[in-house]
Amino acid sequence: MSFDSVNPSAETVDNSFWSILREAVWGTQRDFTQGSLGVALFILSVPMIVEMFAESLFAVVDIFFVAHLGANAVAVVGITESMMYLIYSVAIGLSVGATAMVARRIGEKDPDGAAKAATHAIYIGLVVSVVLGVIGLIFAGDFLRLMGAEEHVITEGVNFTRIMLGGNVVVMFLFLLNAIFRGAGDAAIAMRVLWLANILNIVLSPCFIFGLLFFPKLGVEGAAVGTTIGRGLGVVFAAYYMFRGEKRFHINAHHWKVDFGQIFRLVKVSAPAILQFFIQTASWIGLVRVITGFSTQAVAGYQIGIRVVIFALLPSIGLSNAAATLVGQNLGAQKPDRSEKAVWTAAFYNAIVQTSIGVLFVVFSEQIAGIFTSEPEVLAYAANALRIIAYGFFFYAIGMVLETAFNGAGDTWTPTYLNLFIFWMFEIPLAYTLAYHFNMGPQGVFWAITLAFSALAIAAAILFRRGKWKLKVV
Repeated sequence: MSFDSVNPSAETVDNSFWSILREAVWGTQRDFTQGSLGVALFILSVPMIVEMFAESLFAVVDIFFVAHLGANAVAVVGITESMMYLIYSVAIGLSVGATAMVARRIGEKDPDGAAKAATHAIYIGLVVSVVLGVIGLIFAGDFLRLMGAEEHVITEGVNFTRIMLGGNVVVMFLFLLNAIFRGAGDAAIAMRVLWLANILNIVLSPCFIFGLLFFPKLGVEGAAVGTTIGRGLGVVFAAYYMFRGEKRFHINAHHWKVDFGQIFRLVKVSAPAILQFFIQTASWIGLVRVITGFSTQAVAGYQIGIRVVIFALLPSIGLSNAAATLVGQNLGAQKPDRSEKAVWTAAFYNAIVQTSIGVLFVVFSEQIAGIFTSEPEVLAYAANALRIIAYGFFFYAIGMVLETAFNGAGDTWTPTYLNLFIFWMFEIPLAYTLAYHFNMGPQGVFWAITLAFSALAIAAAILFRRGKWKLKVV
């Protein structure tokens, strides 16, 4: 099988299926601003999809083991994860800026500029993570209380929250360093970093939770300890490779000289992206707050359902990130039409994959939820969440690719406005209205999620077709 037929001007290299699969897994030096788009998307998306599977495993593994400790433990992990979404929003926002600037410099054939963008992204990430960590350590209990957690839940899980929020630096740098690799087109390294971190998490979390072998029995706190150590060692591996093994650019001593102009440009792209993801992730906190008005079982069921949904959707973000890399690099090479074609191609494949997964979730929602809990009431909420949210998977797939494409072009304001309108002016009011005024309970929240993401996809498609993102300078 060959991919040459996708584009008659494909590179004069081996484009057989097994050859490009090998490049996808082990890395490549291809120029993604020319040749077959099919090959480019495949090489970039395969490791990014695997990487996103690895990222989603953190949440699924933790909830799987913690579920054996009871509904209180699941609730505190779920509520803390909702707060971690704010950390993720900052990390992803900074990552968007790093990916966009590194990709644009690579497309311009400016490896020195790419290295400079990478070092200054690291500076910003370090400062931000320290500030957030100190705040998390001091106010962990207050945050849980603000989220509506019951006092016995806070007593049992406050240390879990402290460790997760206080140790956010490992989350920040996993996102940030991997974003730099993706912007450079070296997605295979990012994939290996996250799989290493996940293997360590899968091994360490149950050891610390249940006190296996010589490990202390820490209960729910053990999940935080195992996850933080696993992610931390992943960061060490990523840093080593970036400074010693990165092929597309090399970081030298002069790249660390502080350039406030470079910092300003990164902040200019990243700030609206942080706001964008903050708006989106804070809306998840708002939804949790709506659900906490019912019962701990409802919160636990929702958390199980949403974790499984995230597990299914995050891999599609891998394909979206592949499109974003192609957008950035090809805009840098002055090829906007090729950028647009890459996005629509990625959206088409993403829709096929996610629609198929959505059908499986609708049909087998109870069986899937039953893997994580045997408590009847929790199981019922989790199954309903899976089934209802899965109805919108086709639209989620399209919306993911389009929003990420805007970011890849450095146009971070457009998806920010979209998120503000859809999630805060539409989704949360709709969730509250359906849940309480129409007496739909938690199911009203699940339907609000489906309707909101579907509306987002339609609005993003209209704006993307206008093409203003092609004119963005970063």
